[in-house]
Amino acid sequence: MRAIEIAKPGPPDVLKLCDRPVPTPKAGEVLIKVHAAGVNRPDILQRAGHYPVPLGASDLPGLEIAGEIVEGDLTGSDFKIGDVVCALVQGGGYAEYCSAPIQQCLPIPKGLSPVEAAALPETFFTVWSNVFDRAELANGETLLVQGGSSGIGVTAIQMAAAMGHRVFATAGSDEKCRACEALGAERGINYHTEDFVETVKAATNGKGVDVILDMVAGSYVEREINCLADDGRLAVIAVLGGSKAAVDVGQVLRRRLTITGSTLRPRSIAFKAAIAQKLRERIWPLIESGRIKPVIYRVFALEDAVQAHALMESSTHIGKIVLKVV
Repeated sequence: MRAIEIAKPGPPDVLKLCDRPVPTPKAGEVLIKVHAAGVNRPDILQRAGHYPVPLGASDLPGLEIAGEIVEGDLTGSDFKIGDVVCALVQGGGYAEYCSAPIQQCLPIPKGLSPVEAAALPETFFTVWSNVFDRAELANGETLLVQGGSSGIGVTAIQMAAAMGHRVFATAGSDEKCRACEALGAERGINYHTEDFVETVKAATNGKGVDVILDMVAGSYVEREINCLADDGRLAVIAVLGGSKAAVDVGQVLRRRLTITGSTLRPRSIAFKAAIAQKLRERIWPLIESGRIKPVIYRVFALEDAVQAHALMESSTHIGKIVLKVV
């Protein structure tokens, strides 16, 4: 099969088209003929040598796919050979075939193409796990999304807004802020020209937000603590701004704040299966009704993965980048 491998750690041009054996699915896995694969920030980190591949996972990049089940173990599922699904995988998505745990497969929401569906799993699993499970965003509570125009950001804004929450989002340009607002954010905040703490406090009568989804960390953490309401929760999912932060522990104590974080890739199949079930029950109907939609900025051919990675690193995109395989 054709696949994209990381020849050595480095810039986008270390991605090379290669021939690899078609993977053999293990017990509990299916083999998927890949129609499309999503491009995500962890792929960039892996290519640069900063994201070790979990033991037993494919060394090929690619954490989400959509395609046709062609063989494998369907035990415990309602899928059959020939079904077209989307799936969260531990790696191997940049290829013509990829194995996936059957419990991490989801039906393609009605009305979506495989290319659109390939943009769903990684960000939807991540947002549900961190915003709704770990940070426990509850009815009537507010959310601030850092990096609202990213793949994670456009997903978090739509999911929270569709479930009735007030959402604020930061982004790096006025154009991106307006895009966040079009997706359901009450206010897009340009972090180059505005202070998100002041803006959020003004919009919430000084209370602050109940939950913050943060992929920046670093110097943002100190300001985010000031931006949280009492009993607020900060969920960190990446450290693009650095892994070290100043924390006013006094505020954490006095105002009963929670700082938490997680990475999804190394978690167990059972953990991800539980998220898949919640997405299928709670979020897939919202996609099928049109209240949530995949936001795809650009689609590249598999062999153009270098350009796809360069685009993601430029941070000029709004939403997801997808590789089309067939």
